[in-house]
Amino acid sequence: MRRIILTLASFAALVAVASPAAQAHPANDRYCLQGRMWGYPGNCQFASYQQCLATASGTSASCGINPRYAFSQQYAY
Repeated sequence: MRRIILTLASFAALVAVASPAAQAHPANDRYCLQGRMWGYPGNCQFASYQQCLATASGTSASCGINPRYAFSQQYAY
């Protein structure tokens, strides 16, 4: 009986993690540092454009909007 309960609990946890609501984009990945060494879409950990520019200063990298954020489906609540 314990094995069945543990299996069902594990399955429920797996479904909860894999649901689309759990994969929502956090607000801190709106801008990406893009350049030769970063690839595409780049290092997407910046919440503001100014943060990205400060990190890119002195390098050959540039900043752009995260394509996952730009092309994500917008929901109206």
